[in-house]
Amino acid sequence: MDFQLSSEQRLIQDSIRRMVERDIQPVLDAHDPDRPLPKEVVRKLLELCATQGLTSARVPQSAGGAGLPVLTYGLMFEQLPPVVAFAIVGQEATATRIALESSPEQCERLLPDIIAARKIACTGSTEPHAGSDHRAIKTQARLDSDHVVVTGRKMWITNASICDLINITATLGETSDGTNRMVRVVVDREESPFETSKTPCLGFCQGHLGEVVFDACRVPKRNLLGGIGDAARVLTLTWLANRPLFGLMATNMAQRALDAALKYAGDRTQFGRPIASYQLVQELLADISAAVTTSRLICYYALSAIDNGDRANGASAMAKRHAIAACQRAISMAMEVHGSMGISCEVGLERLYRDCRMLPIPDGTNQILTLIEGRELTGFAAYRP
Repeated sequence: MDFQLSSEQRLIQDSIRRMVERDIQPVLDAHDPDRPLPKEVVRKLLELCATQGLTSARVPQSAGGAGLPVLTYGLMFEQLPPVVAFAIVGQEATATRIALESSPEQCERLLPDIIAARKIACTGSTEPHAGSDHRAIKTQARLDSDHVVVTGRKMWITNASICDLINITATLGETSDGTNRMVRVVVDREESPFETSKTPCLGFCQGHLGEVVFDACRVPKRNLLGGIGDAARVLTLTWLANRPLFGLMATNMAQRALDAALKYAGDRTQFGRPIASYQLVQELLADISAAVTTSRLICYYALSAIDNGDRANGASAMAKRHAIAACQRAISMAMEVHGSMGISCEVGLERLYRDCRMLPIPDGTNQILTLIEGRELTGFAAYRP
């Protein structure tokens, strides 16, 4: 067992860090941190990430993607500013979901624009009455000659308010035994117009979390992906890697908080000496460092398990749940180290705190993830008959 990154892995990380420092962070800093970035700015940032394979990391090379091991993807992903990483999740996961169990014609037609970020993409699963229980979705997909007529509402979608294309889960109705006949449909906004709106939130204020409304939206039948009933499986396959990726997003924030706390503790003096020399401040710093290290390692472990072909449902759920909780606490402790400055907007820790608080929600709440871990440990599912 080797906990050291290889020289190649370190080079990959360094490449992403340099791109962030040179090309991405200056763009973010040039815009109001509390207002959504313009669509064209988001597109340009996604295009930059596309050059590194980040918009198609899990898409096989045979379908035009980067085809990266998910651990490598995680090592790269961790270096991104959180608001950009959040947009990447929407873009890359949508490309991956289209690549999974779709026809070669569909991949050839739909994927290039997403991979190159010529079109901003997202995935819509959650609805007003269906969140963690995605089998309860109500958005209707009615077959009508050469079209699928979609009616319904999707919400809490990354990239929704600026998307050009959305991959949705809808239902053709129930079978005689009550099974929901779920299908996947790609809706291109240019050929099948739909309404979107931005959802104001606590964090990721430069991002574009929002909702989509379909009102008898006519979608060409050629955009009906895979087979009836495969939607839940495809969502689950992508969630397995998404969850530790969200954990690494939190780790990025906690690392930034630790770096700030170490510098401040060394510079700030009270009672005639740096506060870094006091035992209780050192305890805070040690606990923050432990949170960062354990969070990073548990997320790497989950991604490595996926690469190895292991059953990673429990490890994936554990990684997201532990990392986000630990990193939220770490950022809070870094704010304590800073005293009054910790709650000021000037330092930026409050923004990290708000952004990190957003992360327990996507791809499974802490409670659902706990039940997934429990199921994997005991063999009993607590939330489904």
